[in-house]
Amino acid sequence: MPAAIAFSSRIRPLRIRPLLAALCLGAAVIAGPAPASARGPEGIADVAEKVIDAVVNISTTQTVDAKGSGESKGAAPQLPPGSPFEEFFEDFFKNRRGEKGGGPRKTNSLGSGFIIDPAGVVVTNNHVIADSDEINVILNDGTKIKAELVGVDKKTDLAVLKFKPPAGKTLTAVKFGDSDKLRLGEWVIAIGNPFSLGGTVTAGIVSARNRDINSGPYDSYIQTDAAINRGNSGGPLFNLAGEVIGVNTLIISPSGGSIGIGFAVPSKTVVPVVDQLRQFGELRRGWLGVRIQQVTDEIAESLSIKPARGALVAGVDDKGPAKPAGIEPGDVVVKFDGKDIKEPKDLSRIVADTAVGKTVDVVVIRKGKEETKQVTLGRLDDDAKPQPASAKSQPEADKPVTQKVLGLDLAALSKDLRGRYKIKDSVKGVLVTGVDDGSDAAEKRLSAGDVIVEVAQESVGSAADIKKRVDQLKKDGKKSVLLLVANASGELRFVALSLQ
Repeated sequence: MPAAIAFSSRIRPLRIRPLLAALCLGAAVIAGPAPASARGPEGIADVAEKVIDAVVNISTTQTVDAKGSGESKGAAPQLPPGSPFEEFFEDFFKNRRGEKGGGPRKTNSLGSGFIIDPAGVVVTNNHVIADSDEINVILNDGTKIKAELVGVDKKTDLAVLKFKPPAGKTLTAVKFGDSDKLRLGEWVIAIGNPFSLGGTVTAGIVSARNRDINSGPYDSYIQTDAAINRGNSGGPLFNLAGEVIGVNTLIISPSGGSIGIGFAVPSKTVVPVVDQLRQFGELRRGWLGVRIQQVTDEIAESLSIKPARGALVAGVDDKGPAKPAGIEPGDVVVKFDGKDIKEPKDLSRIVADTAVGKTVDVVVIRKGKEETKQVTLGRLDDDAKPQPASAKSQPEADKPVTQKVLGLDLAALSKDLRGRYKIKDSVKGVLVTGVDDGSDAAEKRLSAGDVIVEVAQESVGSAADIKKRVDQLKKDGKKSVLLLVANASGELRFVALSLQ
């Protein structure tokens, strides 16, 4: 049976294999029993007693348009056919959209958060408070206080709130610990508001660190088997010293309840985000101005890099900081500001965490040799949206003269072919007009309309150029050839094809 999605009224469906569920509670659903866990160390009770008053419930209210159109902020979860919750969710989501009864409706959701400053500063998840008309913080003793939004960061799903403490009341605040010091198997404690039950303490171990679940550009989650459920979103994950080492955010669940696979944003990621949100009300991330991709074993062999590592620069923004620094497509970034880059996500995280305007050393491998470039970082525009590539059009026309190389039908770029495939005038190279089924090129998703710009880091202008380079590489005993490929709009990527 496929995994179902356990949701909040701020629906954040994430299709990871299997599906991930945002944990903020919108409607309580009775889930199956959580797996039994070991009793754990004696210190858990001491930690819980020490920090419980710093953990809060987050209550939000949202007005939903009665039309229930595609613009509605939310969609019903995709449950397996015949699920016992199918009818329940259908009724719930129809009601909250105003599809029954007419007129705008007020909907509520509940999540978790924690106080980091006795002045009334709270950290939670962005999806807990997203699109809310009103946000309230509910203290452990039941006191309900209206809160204001300080700032959010959608890329890490974090938010900071501020509320005025009740007169004469001293708030309990918690401190962040160092998530980098966590060890696999170390005991951790989750406290939150599962299924609207209020301050609930569960314990488990660190199952994995630096977990990439493909939910965002800066994924580096702590995975834990501590029982966390819908409604725990935004709640803290503590170490046995009572320090916050993560913010509980997602679970994998086929039922909506905990099966012992939960994810928390590590404190290493949370702290700088929270600091910037408190200081500026927004994130000011560093920007290098490059598009990067994975260095596969084939690409590494083609570039004479052993072992395969780093981030391959597939494109350089003409207005970005990397361009004047001399970084070029085909360079492999292996070190940034003194930190080793093992894979592309390492570079994305480190650049984002580096101060805007800072000048750093960037070590790249170019044609088998290391070079150091100095780059002054710009500021990432988080609102920038990628532009979709132009749709490829292949109307009937006279078949161009082609040459077959590596399972590819190649032709010179003519005015007629540019118009047929809607290829920009700025794109130079050799056009792919066809790809053999079952070839390595087909497996690497090359297709008609792609343009080969370089072969083994040398520009090509004709199919004959490509054949000549490929033949020479075969004579040299190379196992693969590295192609720089452009799509119709000029976006570049590297593809390594086998020569054997």
